[in-house]
Amino acid sequence: MENLILNAELRDKSMKPKNLLEKNIIPVEYYGNGVENLSLQVNAGDFRRLFKKAGFNTVVELVCEGKKYPVLVHDLDQHPVSDDFIHIDFKAVKMDEEVETRIPLEFVGTSIAVKDFSGTFMSNLDEVEVKCLPKYLVPFIEVDISALEDFNSQITIKDLKVPQGMTLMHEEDDSVCTVLPPKAEEEKAVEVAVDGAATEGASADTSKEEKKD
Repeated sequence: MENLILNAELRDKSMKPKNLLEKNIIPVEYYGNGVENLSLQVNAGDFRRLFKKAGFNTVVELVCEGKKYPVLVHDLDQHPVSDDFIHIDFKAVKMDEEVETRIPLEFVGTSIAVKDFSGTFMSNLDEVEVKCLPKYLVPFIEVDISALEDFNSQITIKDLKVPQGMTLMHEEDDSVCTVLPPKAEEEKAVEVAVDGAATEGASADTSKEEKKD
């Protein structure tokens, strides 16, 4: 995997965050168990390019004053209008200790229920919570939706193929994705269910009447 490096500087405390952002610089906090918290700053353009590759689930080497800090992007604040990054939290990573983070799911393949029966693919999860050593982290987890052959099929957490050493922080039966039938099929199924209930009710009433006679 590509070694991702981001250069940082100690925060210029004489400048307010607003002034830093105007200079295309993002305020940063570095923290974690057993490490000294640091207030840093990074170039906004450099971070945007790095985040496209790293996301929240790839170890980044933060370099400041000649020291290297392995980190994960833990949290981001964005401007409500422009969506520009305005603050970053980096969490320290120890390569021999497990981390918890989120990994996106990438859906691949073709579902027969979608292709041949005009169903609508529906994902219930777009990412999963995982726990593992940093070396086992991956950019994404593939989900082959060709297993969705009909409207009764679904893919659950236990069906996912994850790297060795990685634990998914979900219940095994949690639904990942499924295929919904066309609207006409849904309406037909409801009508059948309603008709069935009405027929059962009518039969029960008839039975009661016969018993009275």
